[in-house]
Amino acid sequence: MNISVFGLGYVGAVSCACLAREGHMVTGVDVNASKVERINKGEAPIIERDLEEMIREAVNSGSLHATTDARQAVNRSELSFICVGTPSLDNGKIDLSYIHKVCREIGEAFRDKKEHHTVVVRSTVAPGTLQSCLEILEDVSGKKCGDGFGLAGNPEFLREGSAIRDYFDPPYVVIGAFDKKSESMLREIYRPIDTAVYALRPEESEMIKYANNNFHALKITFANEIGNICKELGIDSHKVMDVVVKDTKLNLSPYYLKPGFAFGGSCLPKDIRGIIYQARELDLRVPLLSSITESNAYQLERGLSMVHRTGFKKVGILGFAFKPGTDDLRESPVIALTETLLGKGFDLSLYDPNVVLSNLTGKNKEFISGHLPHISRLIKSDMEQVLNEAEVLVIGTNDERFRDIPSKARPEQVVIDLVRVEPGRTSSESYAGICW
Repeated sequence: MNISVFGLGYVGAVSCACLAREGHMVTGVDVNASKVERINKGEAPIIERDLEEMIREAVNSGSLHATTDARQAVNRSELSFICVGTPSLDNGKIDLSYIHKVCREIGEAFRDKKEHHTVVVRSTVAPGTLQSCLEILEDVSGKKCGDGFGLAGNPEFLREGSAIRDYFDPPYVVIGAFDKKSESMLREIYRPIDTAVYALRPEESEMIKYANNNFHALKITFANEIGNICKELGIDSHKVMDVVVKDTKLNLSPYYLKPGFAFGGSCLPKDIRGIIYQARELDLRVPLLSSITESNAYQLERGLSMVHRTGFKKVGILGFAFKPGTDDLRESPVIALTETLLGKGFDLSLYDPNVVLSNLTGKNKEFISGHLPHISRLIKSDMEQVLNEAEVLVIGTNDERFRDIPSKARPEQVVIDLVRVEPGRTSSESYAGICW
């Protein structure tokens, strides 16, 4: 294809070289004349392994050219990648002025162009940015997205120092297109790369990069806090973390990365308190670990707020053990929610297929009789009784017996789902998911 790349910084320069290597005719665009001059001399404007050699080869073969003329670049291309910077403002909000400026330039350039033109935002942007770009492009060009032009998001996953390798061997390709033609063109560009391609809604594609980078920052901070504790205890932190990451069933897996309700049980809350206490004994600060219980409590508050907002008082709780497939009630977040609602005067009924009072033994029997006798009186042995009595149904565990509850609920009932029992279902007037 004939492709223009706006912005010759890190992402733009690497993209130019890699696209040219793949056989495309590439025009790089930047307001900085010295960057343009360096590209046209076959020099890399940044330091990155193998980049200068690739740029030199592309310029010598005629497959890469740079210019400061945006109109010229748009006229000689069918697709434009936007790779300009999105720096932080003082308040933390990202500065979209460069993105919007380039959108205006591109829109003005293809206003009188007869051929269809596709615009692809490669820069890291906040959800909602693509929509603002669409409005600018339509306003400036006088054309409609999907008719005279196309628009898509295509976040990059390039690490400095290994950007060339990352371009040709990415974890996946994400496309958030407003129109099928833009999606099709991007799929064709990435066809030679052996990786999965995920076509998402534009705002989902924007959120992916934020989710990824914040997860990376979270992992680094977590490892550092564990490492600080290990050092003070004379433990080799690298040996500890080397084994932690060997667990790909739970530690590095999708298992605990499904948005939903608060965690509970006999292990996680206790062990978080335990390591925070040990850190204090060692005179160490662990801000990340210390924030976990606060964040978990906030998720409980969100669940309570969802029930309050319905305006109803008769609430049925379906599943209240700390997770499905167990009768363990210790530190169950749904029990905590239940106790709070009870204290605020709600009329409650509870059902959990795994919690049968007559069968409870040991710690569970002791826990419910000693700490929750008032709740035990609300437990029903028949789920239908709860369904018939409640105005609001709260699904607390992902038990397969609750899968069709959203569909079975009466029109006047509200279902509050804390676990997403039915994959893909999103919030509506009578169904509210806590994170979806």
